[in-house]
Amino acid sequence: MTRPYRSVLYIPASRARAMEKAKTLPIDAIIFDLEDAVAVDEKANARALLQETLVTGGFGNRAQIVRINGFDTDWGADDLATIAAAKPQAVLLPKVNGAADIEALAALLDTNPDTAETQIWAMMETPEGILNAAQIAAAPRMAGFVMGTNDLAKDLNARTREAMLTSLQLCLLAARAHGLVCIDGVYNAFRDEEGLAQECAQGRDFGFDGKTLIHPAQIATANAIFAPSADEIDLARRQIEAFELAEARGEGVAVVDGKIVENLHVETARATLAKANAIAATEAA
Repeated sequence: MTRPYRSVLYIPASRARAMEKAKTLPIDAIIFDLEDAVAVDEKANARALLQETLVTGGFGNRAQIVRINGFDTDWGADDLATIAAAKPQAVLLPKVNGAADIEALAALLDTNPDTAETQIWAMMETPEGILNAAQIAAAPRMAGFVMGTNDLAKDLNARTREAMLTSLQLCLLAARAHGLVCIDGVYNAFRDEEGLAQECAQGRDFGFDGKTLIHPAQIATANAIFAPSADEIDLARRQIEAFELAEARGEGVAVVDGKIVENLHVETARATLAKANAIAATEAA
């Protein structure tokens, strides 16, 4: 899993100019939103516009994820039917409560040749969904979790991010157990650069792959914090080199900067370099 997902920007599918601008933004992924960001009377126009936009393309290496409305609404089925012709890379299902929700979507994708390669992502934003995270992660076509921290906070009656740490960690555990991408929730105060940086750093240290964003002004911060630093890249290279030299001597461990380096550290170091290389390739494209 080397494709970077440092910055994942929500874009309302009803806004043609915003979707066009996204082709020029230094983001790793886009969530084209047909759900919360689109007013009820704009739902039909938005899905038609998005279908045309996806067919036209031009988004380069940016991962493209479509958040449809839930199938318990009046719009979910029509969303999927309309965008299917565009062969979406991934469909993001909101308010997933259990594996059955994913299985139902997967069954619909299976019936349409246009969605043969479409992956499924799940919004993890309900208490029931959090408790069923491992089962959801193991469901068909699953590729990623997106934390819906605003909805989750509402359902939990939580006033702080700290109140949601168990939920965040349960989803990370499930995602890592099943090889999924896991993206942290949004930071609502998009003009608060310091607060965003702190929350990005916390999410990175927890193990998230990146951050969902609500404004282009947040992109640079997320990209910088979720990328390996120059010091981390340098350390990774030195750990690999030292361990390979130790192996050549018939030894199972090396020492770098006064710390033991074993095979598990080398695996992490190689993952760090792979991520750095993937980011460089994305930025060069």
